[in-house]
Amino acid sequence: MLVMLWKRYGLVFAAGALCVVVNRQGIGPLWCTGVALLVVGQIKRVTLVRTQRPPPDREPVLLRVPVAGRWTALNGPATKVPSHTHSHAQTYAIDLKHEPEADGGGAVPQAPPFRRLWPLGRRSGLLAPADGVVVATAGRQRDHLSRMSLPAFLFLYLEGFVRSLGWPRHLMGNHVVLDLGDGVHAAFAHLRHGSLRVAAGDRVTAGQEIAECGNSGNSSEPHLHFQLMDGPDVMTARGVPFAWWYLDGDGVEQTGVPEDATHFAAVPARPDRTLPDRERDQDRAVPGGAGATPV
Repeated sequence: MLVMLWKRYGLVFAAGALCVVVNRQGIGPLWCTGVALLVVGQIKRVTLVRTQRPPPDREPVLLRVPVAGRWTALNGPATKVPSHTHSHAQTYAIDLKHEPEADGGGAVPQAPPFRRLWPLGRRSGLLAPADGVVVATAGRQRDHLSRMSLPAFLFLYLEGFVRSLGWPRHLMGNHVVLDLGDGVHAAFAHLRHGSLRVAAGDRVTAGQEIAECGNSGNSSEPHLHFQLMDGPDVMTARGVPFAWWYLDGDGVEQTGVPEDATHFAAVPARPDRTLPDRERDQDRAVPGGAGATPV
């Protein structure tokens, strides 16, 4: 019960902000109450985030790339840690943007380039398959227009602050959480409205389509937010490092995590080689070498 109340720091902070905003009598009971709630809410947030700092010596979990086609890595742990923030178990999270023009395009349009003033938004979409046991899903939130202009970015930051005061689903948008075993969970966020192919309790296999990437939640353009964590609740879990077996932009096989702004693709499945075999072949390419845990 105490943890549940502690996780709702956003409501306390929002109540404090509301008291300060509606106050019309200067420094008085309502103003003091608002300031006190703001301080309490911030203290709860800071202390909760501190508990989400992962141990620095955990070996990365070796995974198959959870997407098909050619993608660009953004905001990933290969460039900096934490890649996002320790909050919401995002220490080792990565954002992936599809590059359809490089693999034939299909039915997925290319994400629009950034513009200073216009347009305020366009529609686009991506695809994200993965494997595991489904422990949580959400698929009813709307997709935004892509926020790829300066005014749209300003609105995004304001909206993101408001979303951070609510439940995790307000930030994650439509999402899927998978239990990969051994206390490791994978989260896929910003999925397209109505695109989920799975429900809680379903068992999925590697390469199975579970949803389509979209632009729901706290998102500026269609992309997949992927992260590993040591529990199913993003409010209390800690981030877990991971490594992928992938092809870099030159088509060379790598084991690790692609750096920001680099292209990559999944290594085609081969019936004569399993992922653990591949991990043993590529010990030197994975941070921690043979200590990496295959899944």
